[in-house]
Amino acid sequence: MANSAASPDSGARILHTMIRVKDLDRSLDFYTRLLGMNLLRKSDYPGGRFTLAFVGYGDEASSAVIELTHNWDQAEPYALGSGFGHVAIGVPDIYGACKRLEQEGVKIPRPPGPMKHGTTVIAFVEDPDGYKIELIAR
Repeated sequence: MANSAASPDSGARILHTMIRVKDLDRSLDFYTRLLGMNLLRKSDYPGGRFTLAFVGYGDEASSAVIELTHNWDQAEPYALGSGFGHVAIGVPDIYGACKRLEQEGVKIPRPPGPMKHGTTVIAFVEDPDGYKIELIAR
C-alpha cells in the first residue's frame, strides 16, 4: 500500500476516539479530575442539540484524545454493545491509582495484577457510562 492515506509515512495518525455519554458533567469529572486528563475544548451545537468535549493528556496537534459526545435529549443510558473493548491508559502507580479511584466510588471490575498469560500489571475501571478503561503499569 504505497503512498495511500493510511501508509506509515503519509503523516496519518489517530486523532480521537468518540464515545457517547449520558451525563457530560459527570464524565468530564471522571476523565479530568479522576484520570488527570485536560479538557481541551468544549462546544455546544444548539441546532443539533449536542455538545462535544475533547479530553486528553496532550494537545490535539500531537496526541490522540477522547471526544465525549453528549446528546441533550438522551434520557436512557447508551447500550454499549459487544464490539467496543476499552481505552488503555499507561499509569506510573497502578495500585495507587486504583486505590484513589475506588475511594472516589469508581467501579474496578478487574483489580490491578499481572495479566493472564503475561507479566504486565493491568487493571480495568469503568467510567460513569460503563465504558471500560484499562490501566497499564508503566
